[in-house]
Amino acid sequence: MTYSYFPGCTLKTKGKELDIWARASAEALGFTLEELPQWQCCGAVYPMARDEIATRLSSVRALMAAREQGRELVTLCSACHHVIKRVNHDLQTDETIRDRVSRYLGLDTPYAGETTVMHYLEILRDRVGFEELAKKVVKPLTGRKIGAYYGCLLLRPSGEMGFDDPENPRILEDFIRAIGAEPVIYARRNECCGGYCTVENRAYAGKQVDKIMENAQSAGAQELITACPLCMYNLKENASDGLPVHYFTELLAEALGVKEAAE
Repeated sequence: MTYSYFPGCTLKTKGKELDIWARASAEALGFTLEELPQWQCCGAVYPMARDEIATRLSSVRALMAAREQGRELVTLCSACHHVIKRVNHDLQTDETIRDRVSRYLGLDTPYAGETTVMHYLEILRDRVGFEELAKKVVKPLTGRKIGAYYGCLLLRPSGEMGFDDPENPRILEDFIRAIGAEPVIYARRNECCGGYCTVENRAYAGKQVDKIMENAQSAGAQELITACPLCMYNLKENASDGLPVHYFTELLAEALGVKEAAE
């Protein structure tokens, strides 16, 4: 199976490991991520104003490219997934935005949200299946107690994202079980890490991170995983004395036995 793939800017720079391990793991699992040609930055922040059209266009172009290829569009970065999924929802449900986008781009055939947008984790859950993933594991992470850190962007707003239960998610915990480790449930796993404040108010971001780390440690976690490059930066750089933090794709590649080759 081949999917259209939107990597996003960070996965070409500071978050390149998230991308590298994902591609290697996809190959081991029997599917292909085909990077969209000439993709542009998604903008990283979803535009809340209905009349803010220009900042939606890079997402629309990516969505249209996937439609032309007749494929589902896969993302990895939580921020990219959040923006593209919500812009797609706008084009599905808001006739005014759809009309303005069509006129701005000069489209003969309007884009109306036909592309299915999926996060890589959803491919593992809904296309590969966690039971099948577990069968492909060659180096189970037995004995490791791992806390899942979701953050904000994957889960909310739940009506538009449709990713998991925003109050009690389980997709990352099910993933952890599939690779042979023990998931640790802790209360702050779906609370904001303060990443968007880290430049303007680093002390506040650090305070948020410390609360998350202390909560995870008190529940027994030995390490954390995340899908968000911004969360990764904040959890690693602003924690006063925190747990090790990994991209979920690193542990996936490790369990599938392809991590070293990918590096």
